[in-house]
Amino acid sequence: MSSGRQTVERRQLGLMLKRLRERAGRSQAETARAIGKDQARLSRVELGTGSLSPDEIATLLDFVEVDAEERATVLSLGAETRKRQRRRGYTDLLPGDFARLADLEADAVEIRGYDAGAVPGLMQSPEYVRALLNAGNSVWWESSEEELARRVDFRLAQQRRVIEATSPKKLHFVFTEDALHYVVGSPAVMRGQVLHLLQLGELVSDITIQILPFGAKDNPAPGGGLILLDFIAAPAIGFVSVLFGPCTYHDQKQDIDAMARAFGRVSQLALSPEESRGLLIKRLKEQ
Repeated sequence: MSSGRQTVERRQLGLMLKRLRERAGRSQAETARAIGKDQARLSRVELGTGSLSPDEIATLLDFVEVDAEERATVLSLGAETRKRQRRRGYTDLLPGDFARLADLEADAVEIRGYDAGAVPGLMQSPEYVRALLNAGNSVWWESSEEELARRVDFRLAQQRRVIEATSPKKLHFVFTEDALHYVVGSPAVMRGQVLHLLQLGELVSDITIQILPFGAKDNPAPGGGLILLDFIAAPAIGFVSVLFGPCTYHDQKQDIDAMARAFGRVSQLALSPEESRGLLIKRLKEQ
């Protein structure tokens, strides 16, 4: 087993193995014994500072009893961790890419997010989530009520995983004002979404919500979106939002610094948290 830099791929593999282990109800100690390693070494793998050989990963997967599809994904991700090239970005081309983004969000201690034209996913009301995903049903995937329900359940579960975490996270979101005017589902859904944002601001201990108003000048990220994830004992990871396609991550300092500057700039251009709350109340009265 080798040790090395905590790349996105290593972080994803470690968190995925931890999630599968916990889902199976297996402790770290007994899983380590099953693959012939000590607990400290498995701990390093789950933290993203170590790697396992293909045979060791396969043995672990046997022990936690994963299905064939998950097994293929984990083994492919393991192969990615063993590649030596240093890349400016990593595009996750494996199945279930958003599940691995969810793992990273759940592990982060601070999340900064910016969205243009839509309310950020972690702040969406249940009705907004369903309406937004329903609009993509039969467009981004073949029409399926089962698939729609699965995606809705996943997003709502991820919100709880982040917002209701045992150790509260520092959350800071900026989104553009047009997200309040573009109707998702119905006017009633939009009214509920505004109420949801106001409630989050009151109930979540460490959340900052800002709105970038119409007419704001020199937005460095028009039409785009990004997420910055900060961790206790691992390098920051940046995620570039996409409308459709695989997730792309950045963990090189020059890229993280650029994304942080962009987020800082849109935060400066946005209304203050107090002004943003006032705009939400005004919007509620207009609906």
